[in-house]
Amino acid sequence: MWKLKIGEGGKGLISVNNFVGRQHWVFDPNAGTPEERAEVERLRHQFTVNRLSIRQSADLFIRMQLRKENEFGPIPAAVKVRDTENVTMEALITTIRRAISFYSSIQAHDGHWPAESAGPLFFLQPLVMALYITGSLHDVLGPEHKKEIIRYLYNHQNEDGGWGFHIEDHSTMFGSALSYIALRILGEELEDEDGAMERGRKWILDHGGLVAIPSWGKFWASVLGVYEWSGCNPLPPEIWLLPKFIPIHPGNMLCYARLVYMPMSYLYGKKFVGPITGLIRALRQEVYNEPYDHINWNKARNTVAKEDLYYPHPMIQDMLWGFLHHVGERFLNCWPFSILRRKALEIAINHVRYEDENSRYHCIGSVEKVLCLIARWVEDPNSEAYKLHLARIPDYFWLAEDGLKMLGIGTQTWDAALTIQAILSCNVSEEYGPTLRKAHDFLKASQVRENLPGDFKSMCRHVCKGAWTLSTPDHCWPVSDCTAEGLKAALQLSEMPSDLVGEKMEIGRFYDAVDVILYLQSSNGGFPAWEPQRTSRVLEKFNPSEVFEDALSEMEYVECTASVVKALVLFRKLYPKHRREEIDRCISKAIQFIENTQNLDGS
Repeated sequence: MWKLKIGEGGKGLISVNNFVGRQHWVFDPNAGTPEERAEVERLRHQFTVNRLSIRQSADLFIRMQLRKENEFGPIPAAVKVRDTENVTMEALITTIRRAISFYSSIQAHDGHWPAESAGPLFFLQPLVMALYITGSLHDVLGPEHKKEIIRYLYNHQNEDGGWGFHIEDHSTMFGSALSYIALRILGEELEDEDGAMERGRKWILDHGGLVAIPSWGKFWASVLGVYEWSGCNPLPPEIWLLPKFIPIHPGNMLCYARLVYMPMSYLYGKKFVGPITGLIRALRQEVYNEPYDHINWNKARNTVAKEDLYYPHPMIQDMLWGFLHHVGERFLNCWPFSILRRKALEIAINHVRYEDENSRYHCIGSVEKVLCLIARWVEDPNSEAYKLHLARIPDYFWLAEDGLKMLGIGTQTWDAALTIQAILSCNVSEEYGPTLRKAHDFLKASQVRENLPGDFKSMCRHVCKGAWTLSTPDHCWPVSDCTAEGLKAALQLSEMPSDLVGEKMEIGRFYDAVDVILYLQSSNGGFPAWEPQRTSRVLEKFNPSEVFEDALSEMEYVECTASVVKALVLFRKLYPKHRREEIDRCISKAIQFIENTQNLDGS
């Protein structure tokens, strides 16, 4: 059986909070009773039978494990109220106790609530491809890992044979081609027993073949060797040489975009291609409608299946790419211009190194994690950095009844902060002291305690001391509403008796959180999620992705802004003298932003 390990480290790994909040699945063939193993298989079968009508798993495996470990008391019986009956206070309180009792029974021993944050069908396949390229596939993925990944991909194959961008999405070339290639790498034959692989291949060929995959797919296919770099639009690392005041400098981009294109530009600049094995040669024959040597790669640069084309390129962007492809690349690969490329590559990989080291090799999310992993391997296959990347891969794995998947990012702190607030709002919190005490300890252990080392601003980062992340402080990417919700939960707990919920946080740590929040506010009063807005929304005109909108520039969100207002109002009530004028001004501007963004229909 599989078991989720909580708060445990690993060889060579480092942590700023002794791995509190870390979660990773391991397989133990001797674990579980015969009855438990039979129940696991029943849940797997039940999901597969219903997979086309219920796409999302229900995290039943982790709930089984935690309820057994916690040995929590009985949950009160459900209260049934007929339509003709009034809801009594007793019925309401009983139902609230049922909910909190259940939540207490699935709390991890370190105080957080483990849960899945997955769904997109492009997190897992690039990892399989990267491990195949680097020769680490069998070192990282044991037989049980492979079996569960295959189960997951087949469970989310659509009736038409394709795979979606997301588990609940219509079939796309991006999802279908990546899933098909990953399954072949994992050992699935073209002619399988159920015909699933043949149906997947047919969908790909019927919709244009691999030439019609969007740009991120073209990138991964080129690195793998089943596509040509000449069929990709340029991702020049020289963009890092631009002055920072120019809007298209990566430092001005949304952090997600910057951290995706940072390792991508490094691998593109090197035109890296993995080993051309027999499987790669076979894939070159399987996923195209014409012989590989006859493909017009220049035409393929801007070929995207209609099922994937969510955000078409403007003409000016295609013209710019055409110039860079036909003229820019030719010059930059010849002396003396090649000196610029070498310098740009070093800057790009230096940013990758900084991200790796200061996220403890998590990186900001699973997409960026795999890109940085392969960039470090290309830099030095025998480096300690690559070994640390491999050791952090399990942090992104998640197992449920539909199989093994990859999280986009962990949500340990986010879930804990909101759960604490929900329990405290019910006026029965004194009955759940142990639950709140553990959650409080987790919250205190999860705050970021220091800013990043060195000249972090030159590395396109910002202040983070006092913030909370989505997951753990090892991740070290602050989020505005995570910080606000964490602060609010910590403030609420500070008003509770310490013998019930534990000692409150030091006042200085509340101040640090407020400092981060005030720093993040935009001039229009709203709050972005990750970083202060650094560029104009005009940058979106050069969005290189066909599958994402609003992909290049940070923007303000009503949700983040509302979270901040609630946290600052409570902080101002408890600590009315600290930065009072700035907090008053921040709240006022934030409320104005919320009012200004309301639609005519009230939403």
